[in-house]
Amino acid sequence: MDEPIFESSGNVFADLDLEPAEAMILHMRAKLMNDLRLYLQSSGMTRMEAAKKLGIAESRVSELMGGKWDKFSLEMLITLEARVGRQVTLELAA
Repeated sequence: MDEPIFESSGNVFADLDLEPAEAMILHMRAKLMNDLRLYLQSSGMTRMEAAKKLGIAESRVSELMGGKWDKFSLEMLITLEARVGRQVTLELAA
């Protein structure tokens, strides 16, 4: 029997029927982490250089690059974005 296919809402955490506030926070954390990881990859910085710019230990850069999103709060990810000169904005949906 084929499983039904559902169109994503754009937030995998909401699609998993998590509580709306938790789903939103997890979605924002995942997006910020991915955006920051892509930025660091494209910058050509070494992990040591990225650690210095971000003001964190090189081991934390490794966690960031490894996608260990559970190691970073939403506030910390926003702080890291600011440290590399990027601005975080929120888009609220009705």
